[in-house]
Amino acid sequence: MNMNRELEYMFVQCARVWIPDAEEVWKSAELTKDFKNGDASLQLMLEDGTSIEHKLDPKTKNLPYLRNPDILVGENDLTALSYLHEPAVLHNLKVRFIDSKLIYTYCGIVLVAINPYETLGIYGTDIINAYSGQNMGDMDPHIFAVAEEAYKQMARDERNQSIIVSGESGAGKTVSAKYAMRYFATVSGSTSEANVEQKVLASNPIMEAIGNAKTTRNDNSSRFGKYIEIGFDTRYRIIGANMRTYLLEKSRVVFQADEERNYHIFYQLCASSHLPEFKTLKLSSANDFLYTRQGRSPVIQGVDDTKELSTTRNAFTLLGINESYQMGLFQVLAAILHLGNVEIKDKDSDSSLIPPNNRHLTAFCELVGVTYQDMTQWLCHRKLKTATETYVKTLPCLQATNARDALAKHIYAKLFNWIVEHVNKALITNIKQHSFIGVLDIYGFETFEINSFEQFCINYANEKLQQQFNMHVFKLEQEEYMKEQIPWTLIDFYDNQPCINLIEAKMGILDLLDEECKMPKGSDDSWAQKLYNTHLKTCSLFEKPRMSNRAFIIQHFADKQVEYQCEGFLEKNKDTVNEDQINVLKASKKFDLLVELFQDEEKATSPTGQVPGTGGRTRLSIKPDKGRDKSSKEHKKTVGCQFRNSLQMLMDTLNATTPHYVRCIKPNDFKLAFSFDPKRAVQQLRACGVLETIRISAAGFPSRWTYQEFFSRYRVLMKQKDVLSDKKLTCRNVLEKLVEDQDKYQFGKTKIFFRAGQVAYLEKLRADKLRVACIRIQKTIRCWLARKKYLRKRSAAITIQRFTRGYQARCLAKFMRRTQAATIIQKYQRMYMERKRYKQKQAAALVMQTILRAYMARQKYQGLVREHNAVIIQKRVRGWLARCWYKRCLVSLVYLQCCFRRMKARRELKKLKIEARSVEHFKKLNKGMENKIMQLQRRIDEQSKDNRSINEKLVSLETSSTAERERMRGELSRLRGVEEDAKNKGNQVTSLLEQLEKLRKELSSTQKEKKTIEDWAQTYRDEMEKMVSELKDQNCSLKKEKDDLNRLIQEQSQQMTEKMARAIVEKTQQLETDLNEERSRYQNLLTEHRRLEEKYDDLKEAMVSSNVSKPGHRRTDSTHSSNESEYTYNSEYAELEEGSRAAEDVTRGMDTSLTLKLQKRLTELEQEKQSLRNELENREDQFQRARARDDVEFKKARGAELEYESLKRQELESENKKLKHDLVEIRRSLLGNAATGAGAPGSPAYKVVLEQLNASCEELEVRKEEVLILRSQLVSQKEAMHHKETMTEPSAYVEDVSKLKDAGELKQAYIGLKDTNRLLEHQLQTQRRGYDSEVESLRGELQNVKEENNRQQQLLAQNLQLPPEARIEASLQHEITRLTNENLELLAEDPTASREARVIILRRMVDLMEQLEKQDRTIRKLKKQLKVYSKRIGEMGAGQTEGQTSPGQMVDEPIHPVNIPRREKDFQGMLEYKKEDELKLVKNLILELKPRGVAVNLIPGLPAYILFMCLRHADYVNDDQKVRTLLTSTINSIKKILKKRGDDFETVSFWLSNTCRFLHCLKQYSGDEAFIKHNTQRQNEHILSNFDLAEYRQVISDLAIQIYQQLIKCMENILQPMIVSGMLEHETIQGVSGVKPTGLRKRTSSIVDEGTYTLDSILRQLSAFHSTMCQHGTDPELIKQVVKQQFYIIGAVTLNNLLLRKDMCSWSKGMQIRYNVSQLEEWLRDKGLMTCGAKETLEPLIQAAQLLQVKKKTDEDAEAICSMCLALTTAQIVKVLNLYTPVNEFEERVSVAFIRTIQTRLRDRCESPQLLMDTKMIYPVTFPFNPSSLALETIQIPSSLNLSFLTRV
Repeated sequence: MNMNRELEYMFVQCARVWIPDAEEVWKSAELTKDFKNGDASLQLMLEDGTSIEHKLDPKTKNLPYLRNPDILVGENDLTALSYLHEPAVLHNLKVRFIDSKLIYTYCGIVLVAINPYETLGIYGTDIINAYSGQNMGDMDPHIFAVAEEAYKQMARDERNQSIIVSGESGAGKTVSAKYAMRYFATVSGSTSEANVEQKVLASNPIMEAIGNAKTTRNDNSSRFGKYIEIGFDTRYRIIGANMRTYLLEKSRVVFQADEERNYHIFYQLCASSHLPEFKTLKLSSANDFLYTRQGRSPVIQGVDDTKELSTTRNAFTLLGINESYQMGLFQVLAAILHLGNVEIKDKDSDSSLIPPNNRHLTAFCELVGVTYQDMTQWLCHRKLKTATETYVKTLPCLQATNARDALAKHIYAKLFNWIVEHVNKALITNIKQHSFIGVLDIYGFETFEINSFEQFCINYANEKLQQQFNMHVFKLEQEEYMKEQIPWTLIDFYDNQPCINLIEAKMGILDLLDEECKMPKGSDDSWAQKLYNTHLKTCSLFEKPRMSNRAFIIQHFADKQVEYQCEGFLEKNKDTVNEDQINVLKASKKFDLLVELFQDEEKATSPTGQVPGTGGRTRLSIKPDKGRDKSSKEHKKTVGCQFRNSLQMLMDTLNATTPHYVRCIKPNDFKLAFSFDPKRAVQQLRACGVLETIRISAAGFPSRWTYQEFFSRYRVLMKQKDVLSDKKLTCRNVLEKLVEDQDKYQFGKTKIFFRAGQVAYLEKLRADKLRVACIRIQKTIRCWLARKKYLRKRSAAITIQRFTRGYQARCLAKFMRRTQAATIIQKYQRMYMERKRYKQKQAAALVMQTILRAYMARQKYQGLVREHNAVIIQKRVRGWLARCWYKRCLVSLVYLQCCFRRMKARRELKKLKIEARSVEHFKKLNKGMENKIMQLQRRIDEQSKDNRSINEKLVSLETSSTAERERMRGELSRLRGVEEDAKNKGNQVTSLLEQLEKLRKELSSTQKEKKTIEDWAQTYRDEMEKMVSELKDQNCSLKKEKDDLNRLIQEQSQQMTEKMARAIVEKTQQLETDLNEERSRYQNLLTEHRRLEEKYDDLKEAMVSSNVSKPGHRRTDSTHSSNESEYTYNSEYAELEEGSRAAEDVTRGMDTSLTLKLQKRLTELEQEKQSLRNELENREDQFQRARARDDVEFKKARGAELEYESLKRQELESENKKLKHDLVEIRRSLLGNAATGAGAPGSPAYKVVLEQLNASCEELEVRKEEVLILRSQLVSQKEAMHHKETMTEPSAYVEDVSKLKDAGELKQAYIGLKDTNRLLEHQLQTQRRGYDSEVESLRGELQNVKEENNRQQQLLAQNLQLPPEARIEASLQHEITRLTNENLELLAEDPTASREARVIILRRMVDLMEQLEKQDRTIRKLKKQLKVYSKRIGEMGAGQTEGQTSPGQMVDEPIHPVNIPRREKDFQGMLEYKKEDELKLVKNLILELKPRGVAVNLIPGLPAYILFMCLRHADYVNDDQKVRTLLTSTINSIKKILKKRGDDFETVSFWLSNTCRFLHCLKQYSGDEAFIKHNTQRQNEHILSNFDLAEYRQVISDLAIQIYQQLIKCMENILQPMIVSGMLEHETIQGVSGVKPTGLRKRTSSIVDEGTYTLDSILRQLSAFHSTMCQHGTDPELIKQVVKQQFYIIGAVTLNNLLLRKDMCSWSKGMQIRYNVSQLEEWLRDKGLMTCGAKETLEPLIQAAQLLQVKKKTDEDAEAICSMCLALTTAQIVKVLNLYTPVNEFEERVSVAFIRTIQTRLRDRCESPQLLMDTKMIYPVTFPFNPSSLALETIQIPSSLNLSFLTRV
């Protein structure tokens, strides 16, 4: 009744079930109608929306399987599923494999591994370290978890273990076994220098090469079974291994199916045949040999056979098989290939032959060292022996070929066994084996179309393994029930013992097969008949096929029927080979390896001694060997018998060990990555026993909960009254109410056991209860929200009404006021309008009257004016008419006069023509001489008058007449000459007329030229105007460009500054990173050196101690640094030498080779130390040279720039001269050509052009000056930038300048007028305007300089009163302050000036630093000289005293008693001790000192101060031996106490603090200026005076580093167990996370139990660490580094566990983690450590917690995740998303598409593919100098230290 009610409750509408399907095996469906008892069918709807009717079986009425709740889908353990059945298992595996990319899943005690056919990054060393030491159920399923469980049980239970790896071919068995062995090799290490773990791993490539081959299902299929026993010593470290092999598939040597290959080694040899050492093998391509080409697939994609052979050879070498043996092996393998190519032909029907000179047979004989004739003979013949005679029988071609193939198989089998034997020899050591872990890699259940003897043996082995597995599972279940005291009832499970009896029992299949092999004429057919007769009727598991008489069927486990073909069973079972062929090979004298292979070969190679078949016989007269050994009559065991015996031995071994099971599943037959074929998967699940495990679990009580987990999970189903103080009783009462059928559960001692389906039933009740609660909460919240919304609306409505009514009232009052105001306004407005209208009319009337009167006046005035003008016009017209009449009359008179004169002239002309022949005509012709002639005529007339007067006088003066007559005659002659001259002048007139005509022409041409010049002048004037306008436009554009360039220069300057700042920051970060890496490497070397020292000490102790006690389980650190220790010190060697001398008698028996190895290792470390130092010095030199080279390159670049600038300046000057020359030419042309008109020099056009040209010249000069100014500014800015770059990064600025040069930005500043875009046009005017202001500022600066001078004088006077050391510091401090102030002032005033000022400041600072260093060197030099002089003076003073005072004088002097008062002793801060007390000092102060008492009662660092005060005294007395021994003893004693009590955090912290304090004291009192500047005057008097302990400071610094690393390791060991429990598992916020159902492998619960660590435990431990270090006086900076390392360990361990635990990846766990991180940050804040960088180390963990809580649906969510998770790698983000698991049904899973989106967005990230964080990483430690203010002379030594032998000095 209860069952029916539960069924009706579970099978309701929307319930999901599984129904069978032909394609997908099982298909999911949903009920569309409630099921009621008695219904014959179910109404279902498939996931694609199809509705179907599922009919129930009318007989059984079995309902379909129910689906598990979604929160259980994807569980790590299949047994955690509520419904345990086949579809649930298949679906869970599919979801994990396809969606989450998880290939491992637990199924109770079985690990199910699905082959992904893809390389996954989950097998690295970091993963191994993460699983090491963890419980199997605490981490996600993994092969490493199984290996760790086996390793842990071996150590804990002192019992041998076995890991059984099984599965089909291609399922990944070999890889799983390989990774298991790698895990053991990594976590355990080896006990000797032989590297046994590497040899164990090296055996894998060898066995894969000779035992693996490509099949249709797997590219690297193991064709043999192997069981490897890995041996361990008492400390559980690998000491060796042993391998056993089973059933090698020899038939593959001679035959391969399609798409398959022979064993890998053959193809590796063929691919490497081109190598010189393989030329003698005469190999070629794999397609040339029969044994390698039958499968027609000689190449495996992605595999390089040449490289694989190299790997195989390296593995042979590592295992001790030398080159000669390797070549011998390769000869045998090559001979097998050549043997397969030997062609055998038919001679007749009963015989065969080999053609002569067969090259392959020749090659075979040469390789194995036998004769060609012998091999030819016995390949085609065979001996048959009887009791009396021996016959040689010829073989047909087919039998000869089979015999050849049998020989090849036999040789390969012998070679295989030989290699296995030698591998085992290499893996065996002399150390006694304490325990072992066996790894079984054996073939899985095989079924092919044709199954033969090999498949029969394989399936027989799987039957035996399945039986052992069933018994083990049954046994575990029984033990669990009995431990919990639950009534045990027998569970029915499948027992395959009948099937095993059918095969191996008496008269079983194998017995009948062996019996048939012994029969003389036994055959496969007769054997089949015997099987039918014996088992067909007696055994139900044996059947006969209907259509065959040569086959049989066996029904194996899991209802798997396999049909076997009988053909070939007898031949393969007998494994016959021709004895004569073997004898020929044994007779080989050239090949020792071949003889070694067959040395154990039995003479009888066949049970019968004959070969079945027909053929003729040839009788030979050979007598039988009477003396042959009796053993020849004995028959060797058959293959089946051998396999049965070896299988029984294996089962005995497995039964004697604790087994661990790994079942490998092949997801598809096409080797597709992450592709899941349900059919193939379910076949393998049924075959490998996984479903049988589920069935056994489901038959009992598969679901198990602790009472605490049940209470926490189902607390919601309880009422308050049901909750009692006893949780066990509470759970019992509640469960009885919830489940009435008590058979559904059982109460154990610690757990509650549920039958299958009950957890789902409880989960449904819980989900319904939560759903009802959610509905109630939603109802209440919605009611509250609706009421709140209603109240808000009501309040808003009331407010709106109040404001509306007030607004309406205000509007009414306003309207009334406006109405009244409007009435008044209307009254006044109307009055105003009427008044205005009246005034307008009045004004209009007045205007009209004015206009009318003015118009009338104007009309009258205009009439008068017209009359006056008419009179004037008349007067002028009349006058003009009178003048016209007068002019006409005058013209007429003139015309008449002209006519009359013309008539008279004509008359005169006639006369002239008549006289044309006379002199008068000549005169007229010579009009040019007419005037002269007329003058002469006049003169003649005058002379005639004079002659008359003279004649009158001649009368009176006769005497003078004669003279006058003579005179007249001379005058006549002269006149005749004049006449001749006139004639000549007449001739010249003609030429003058011609010249005049010529001049007229020239004048016309000159006028044309003038016009042309005027046109050119006009054109030039237009061009000049146009040019001027263009220049103005260009000037405007240049101004704009200039402004743009100024802005660009400023931006570039700012960008360069920012770029330089970024470059400086990046360079600084890079240098810090490099420094940290070097520190880390150096500190790792120190760690390795310390490990070697500890190992050396352990070896010494082991040699000393004779009785070795049996240790417990001890896990060694599996993550030692890969870097070898290569650094040490002389003092440490001295310690080792002293220790070796002290133990000389004890260590005489030590292994000499080990001692030599250690000495060699120490020598290598010393050499490496020196090489590291040299490398450091070389790097420093390289840096200096690089810096100098950059300076030289910059100077060269600077010189090139200057040369370039000078060339550009010369080009500009030449261009300027050319322009000036053109200007002068234009002026000259204008002055020379434009003599008149518009182009004349004084014309306006000329003046305009000239003014424009002059203005252009002036502007050119101004531009030139501005170019020079800009050049100077750019040069100064460039120098400033170079100086800044030199101090920070020399190469960056040169690169920037080169970029600017390439861009042409600097070149444009030096181009002519058109390239003046970089010139500052207004700079000259600005300078002129600012001249006065600069004068005033200079005066102010002069006054400031005077004040500064006075202040400097005062400071100088004050500094002179200070000591010399303080003077430099004070002056430097003052100078820095002054420069800083100037810098700030300049920065406030002008940024450009501030940059220049910064350059000046930096230069001054460099000068000051150089000056300071120079003064430091001078001071050191003077101090050394002072010491030398003081020493000499002391010696001289002592000598003089001795020379002046004699012993006699001293005795003779009277001694007067003097009262000497006692003076108070002034201590010098030194402690004196005797040399023999040194051991006592070290013992009391270091070895036997209790840190707790010193830390509480005395000052911090007291041992360090005492040791240093003792060292000071040794230095004071100049005793170098004492200094050396004290320091060496101190260092060795500290190392000794740390080795003895290295696990005590308090001790390690105490000595870390004291070591650092001792190091600081050595620095503080060393005398170096860098350290003593913080000292007081008194402390400076305590400086070491004689010895430079810089090297010892380095040694002590290294010791401090080692102590720091040991402190971190000790702290990590304390914190490690707390982190996961406190940060992840503990539920800090109670009730947030729920507990999901767990499987057989229980996880640690989040419920607080007694002894469980919580977050408070971590915080308390951190506080304890911090308080301890503070009490010990640890430096604050060192405490910060320790805390940072602590938080890194916490974050890394927590994140790694989160990434490997699917149950922790949920929303609630993310909130818990964030809360825990906030508590850690609060702790940092309380301790004042927020700036130590510890918070940043938790950033990956914080982002992972945020990733668990953010939305994961849309693309926006993906973008937000990518921008948020910057500290996580892509692999970590994807892993978290894949592992995200809802705890409740209300959460949703992350879809696969969303994960793909994340991967696509993060594809471009450049980061490491590593999944886990390195938890062993230690940040490099530094020890900043921390001087002490404590005066040494004030230190008091307490008596409790027992140091009374020390004397204060």
